[in-house]
Amino acid sequence: MNNKIIVVLGPTASGKTKLGVYLANKFNGEIVSADSRQVYKGMDVGTGKDLSQFSITNFQFSNKSKVQNSKSKIQIPYHLIDVVSPNTEFNLAKYQKLAYEAIDDILKRDKIPILVGGTGLYLQAVVDNYNLSNVKPIKN
Repeated sequence: MNNKIIVVLGPTASGKTKLGVYLANKFNGEIVSADSRQVYKGMDVGTGKDLSQFSITNFQFSNKSKVQNSKSKIQIPYHLIDVVSPNTEFNLAKYQKLAYEAIDDILKRDKIPILVGGTGLYLQAVVDNYNLSNVKPIKN
């Protein structure tokens, strides 16, 4: 089986999240954040963590483009946002492990993982399957 993943990357404030949410809605997907700061709980303002963007309005259509009066909010599932506290050590290897777990979970549910973010190293570690060995730090 050849599993697919969509990657949306770009600079700060370029519309990555908005595009990712659009794609997730269109292709039955879920967002996997690739942002090295949005993983931290409580760091909302300085990281551009706008969770309201993951909720979109869905208009119900009926015969020949007549819009019904009902519209509903759809919450696009997202992963790897608000997963660790700021005083917890978090690194590329931990991110990669959590990203692979999220992607596997999404694929098992026959959905499309959409990796969205601006932290190039996080994206590359997942897409290029970096081999990150677990080495203990040297203490003096």
